[in-house]
Amino acid sequence: MDTMRERFVSTTSRLLDEDPRLALVLAEITMDGFRPAQRQHPDRVVNVGIREQLLVGAGAGMALTGLRPIMHTFASFLVERPFEQVKLDFGHQGVGGILVSANASYDWAAGGVTHMAPGDVQLMDTLDGWTVHVPGHPDEAEALLRHAAAAGDDKVYVRLSNLSNAAARPVDGARFLTVREGSAGVVVAVGPVLDDVLAAVAGLDVTVLYATTVRPFDGSALRAAVGRQDRADVVLVEPYLAGTSTAAANDALADLPHRVLGLGVGRAELRKYGTAEEHTAAHGLDARGLRERIAAFLAPAAGSR
Repeated sequence: MDTMRERFVSTTSRLLDEDPRLALVLAEITMDGFRPAQRQHPDRVVNVGIREQLLVGAGAGMALTGLRPIMHTFASFLVERPFEQVKLDFGHQGVGGILVSANASYDWAAGGVTHMAPGDVQLMDTLDGWTVHVPGHPDEAEALLRHAAAAGDDKVYVRLSNLSNAAARPVDGARFLTVREGSAGVVVAVGPVLDDVLAAVAGLDVTVLYATTVRPFDGSALRAAVGRQDRADVVLVEPYLAGTSTAAANDALADLPHRVLGLGVGRAELRKYGTAEEHTAAHGLDARGLRERIAAFLAPAAGSR
């Protein structure tokens, strides 16, 4: 199976052939994969070098001319480093475009903290009007990329990861999917954490919702799932900073007595970089760590089924 990043290359290359309005801006990262597309579309595939602020600014300039730019590099260099350009060049100027990141929170752990971005979605959450997609499988990444490319002049962030669930789900770029139903709590699994969540809740009487589009937050799906519960207990499992969507869940349930537990990447920097899988375990996001925390939060309501 190809990775999400490899699927991004093949899908975007085809999209550039299909839609003359699309443009691609790179900052060296993944450039080798796009050399055929650059030869085919030299006026719409631009590599600005290792200049991430220019990457975003150039994309916004293209948007002002009527193009729909796709801008790509690692998440830490796409959202964090040029955040001022994301805020002003797109938000303040009122133009749309697509940010596509790679390496997610800690996928290239050997790169160290400079190449980690667990706070990216929370940072994007400070801006108005951005749609945020977090696919959990390469097939979902392709579907969401195509959805973003066709989204008029909307502002879209697509967060790609090296980590993946074993199977794709039918995502539509908007709604949460109900993966399983129970009556003693709701667990919302975001993107590539779904497989570990399903393993963690095996035998527990809980509903699992699968989220690949987290902004806008599908409060209607959450309310509907909570309405079928014995207790309004919600666990959010996100592959980025813990608690990123807690406020959104609380807002969706504001008129209902409820509890929310936000699980995700911790704030403490792990300096023994290791592997992505070791970071997952260290943050308690593997099946074992999730089982302990989810079961403790839902006990005694969850029980066994």
